[in-house]
Amino acid sequence: MHSDSIVIIPTYNEKENIEAIIRAVLSLDDDGHQFEILVIDDGSPDGTAQIVKRLMAEEFDGRLYLLERSGKLGLGTAYIAGFKWALVRNYGYIFEMDADFSHDPKDLPRLYKACAVEGYDLSVGSRYITGVNVVNWPIGRVLMSYYASAYVRTVLGISLRDTTAGFVCYTRKVLATIDLDAIRFKGYAFQIEMKFTSLSLGFRVKEVPVIFVNRELGTSKMSGGIFSEALFGVMRLRWASMTGKIRARK
Repeated sequence: MHSDSIVIIPTYNEKENIEAIIRAVLSLDDDGHQFEILVIDDGSPDGTAQIVKRLMAEEFDGRLYLLERSGKLGLGTAYIAGFKWALVRNYGYIFEMDADFSHDPKDLPRLYKACAVEGYDLSVGSRYITGVNVVNWPIGRVLMSYYASAYVRTVLGISLRDTTAGFVCYTRKVLATIDLDAIRFKGYAFQIEMKFTSLSLGFRVKEVPVIFVNRELGTSKMSGGIFSEALFGVMRLRWASMTGKIRARK
């Protein structure tokens, strides 16, 4: 019997982390509730997809899935592809999660319960709801991320503390309502756009405090262009909201 929960993990050159994160997620068993995983690999030349295929064949058939894409097409498009995949297969709870252990798999049940038990439409693993819970980031990056979220809150007029968080649980209802083809952004702004669209459509969100730990293995995918997209993207989102362009899928 399939789980009602799928964890989407986008990858590009994550051979150092992918097997360990898969084992950590699939070993979770919270009062009988388990998770499944969809890895979306953007043509990693380091063999990430081959590791996933081996684990699918040898140990995790029916709980681990792989969607291969031809190249680096952007984080946002990876998640959109994963959301559509999950909706077709009738998952009730769809998660976003990084491959590099910056998000602790042990927090997945807490995000799940916020939606499945407490009744929220989406839950966010928040670095900033109880202060600044980030480990091993350079102080400059901490400040940039923290004040970027403050900037987003101010421009968009929302109270969400961690607007760029990439550790999220969506209920099926949210993703089935949002026009996924209308989501424009690919990097940090994608995370902002998804949360703002959810809030604009009246969905309830809970921020669940988590500790974010900077990756130890592999290479960060962060770039200046990602922050630039977020900086100007929120202005476009605000304008879209003011002009009534944020609407549910028809």
